[in-house]
Amino acid sequence: MKTIQKTAIALAASGLFATAAFAQTAPAAAEAPEASPVTANVTITNDYRYRGITQTNYQPAIQGGFDYAHESGLYIGNWNSTINWVSNTTNNGIKAPIEMDFYGGFKKELIAEGFASDFGVLQYYYPQTGGNYNNLLLNPNTTELYVAQNFTFGPVTGFGKVNYGLTNIFGIPNSTGSYYLDLTSNLDTGIWGLSLNGHIGYQHVAGQPGVSNGVSTAGLGTLSYTDWKLGVTKDFGAGLSASASYVSTNANPYWWNTWTAPNAGFQSSAGRGGAVVALTKTF
Repeated sequence: MKTIQKTAIALAASGLFATAAFAQTAPAAAEAPEASPVTANVTITNDYRYRGITQTNYQPAIQGGFDYAHESGLYIGNWNSTINWVSNTTNNGIKAPIEMDFYGGFKKELIAEGFASDFGVLQYYYPQTGGNYNNLLLNPNTTELYVAQNFTFGPVTGFGKVNYGLTNIFGIPNSTGSYYLDLTSNLDTGIWGLSLNGHIGYQHVAGQPGVSNGVSTAGLGTLSYTDWKLGVTKDFGAGLSASASYVSTNANPYWWNTWTAPNAGFQSSAGRGGAVVALTKTF
């Protein structure tokens, strides 16, 4: 479940300026190429974490997507990742090895330069085959609205964001109206292309199921939880970057766990602390 800073699409612009005196003494410079409205990205990572929860049972993932950003501020995009959490639940033979995210919205500097406001809708889609869902998990396809406010203070950039579930979120029964709060900040150190990254988030799950397989779940704790991350990113230039971070949560392991097979029970918490490293190429 998913990204995500993916919706924070940057609108690039380039220009070429010359004084009249320079123009009189030197040949005219060729125009700089226009920035493309389409960007793409590919990532390999040792663990796909979304809102602090592993989506791959702490195994590697391959990810990639594209964004189209119009000069008006409108944008659309798609992002995809290998996963295994749907296939590892107690569902009867259901397989969904890929997560596909589709999103679109409007992003513009409405307040001031460096303070872009972002509004959009995000659809998480899991192509599925085989089996039937039981009463522990519904179809995981999810639709969310989001609102984000980006900020820039010198070398510090980041955003505050709220996601709101228009449907059940990620297969959890009665969870329409759930929301996620996200505060993310980055510090450009100005040294060797290194940036420091920090994040804290809170996932509120609405309408927690009260009965599971006919047994009351009262006293088993809440599905809501907090997640956090501390890390560093290295920019190698030419669209290539690497990141390393420590990610953890206080998610209840009864609800957020790594299932291995139907009726086999969970193996461990899906939100325990761990290192996440990734290599990304942007085109």
